[in-house]
Amino acid sequence: MKIRLLFLLAFLFTLQSCDTDDILPALTLTSSTNELSENQGMITITASLNSELDQEIAIPISFSGTATLNEDYVTTETSLIIPSGNSSGSLTISSMQDEDIEDIETIIISVENQDDVIAISSSITISILDDDSDSDGDGINDSDDDCPNEAGLPEYNGCSQPLLIINEVLYDPSNQGLDGDANGDGQYVHDDDEFIEFVNLGGTLDISGYTISDADAIRHTFPAGTIIQSNGVLVLFGGGTPTGDFGGANVQVANGFENRLNLNNSGDVATLHNANGEVVLTFDIEPFSNNPNESYTRYPDLNLDPGADGILFYQHAGIGEALGALFSPGTKIDGTNFN
Repeated sequence: MKIRLLFLLAFLFTLQSCDTDDILPALTLTSSTNELSENQGMITITASLNSELDQEIAIPISFSGTATLNEDYVTTETSLIIPSGNSSGSLTISSMQDEDIEDIETIIISVENQDDVIAISSSITISILDDDSDSDGDGINDSDDDCPNEAGLPEYNGCSQPLLIINEVLYDPSNQGLDGDANGDGQYVHDDDEFIEFVNLGGTLDISGYTISDADAIRHTFPAGTIIQSNGVLVLFGGGTPTGDFGGANVQVANGFENRLNLNNSGDVATLHNANGEVVLTFDIEPFSNNPNESYTRYPDLNLDPGADGILFYQHAGIGEALGALFSPGTKIDGTNFN
């Protein structure tokens, strides 16, 4: 009996000597979200205790993961402050925008060793979601890519290497009244109404200083600032005052020898040289020298491969989509815009 009494007294003494102040509060770490957008994303990290404190404490926080502090994200604090009389404190993490195409990156926020609390939940992982997209996989962000759905090269703003083609040529305008008035200035003048239609199938191309020539002379020099955008069109007329929209094409008039293109009906070769004098393309009129009074055009428009008949260019009016039209400078065969 005495032994039991002694044990009871010892137990009561132990309870009396244990102050509730000696019991450490439990800490739980939470976040407002587990995903952070690279584009102006922000989250709040909160440390919560199961009881209020009678003094302020600072809970050190460490940051790790695949994301880099001050490069991929910034934070307002490196410790969580819980003021006296409160049971929680918080800090903010904000993402930093860049133009790199990246995999999902992570931020691991952890509570470092702390004598004042018991960490029940001591770490959180946040994912930073990249908002830079590259639809065509060429390593150039869509926002900076002039051709986002077609793989290209950085020097051409994400488009493929420029591919300039002649899509339509009129070397023999009709002399039947205004049927041959290709430049739309209200009169038929054979030399003025001749035209060459260029289409750029690649990236943006500056053709300043390029020339068009025949066997006799340079017929046109493209002036400074002549830019053909990707899928853009340029129509070069022999002369006159071109009047009309021409599908929004860049329209110029021959400015070289004799101020005309002089596309010879009996056969001629038009050559495009770049500003360095190198041949970019040629067009041989001779195979089409049957004086058709209409243009020759690729069919379908922009087609690069001859059909089963071996023909690449066809007489314009004979194509169904043309509905009898003799030419279509600046537009597709059916008169609609290329873009």
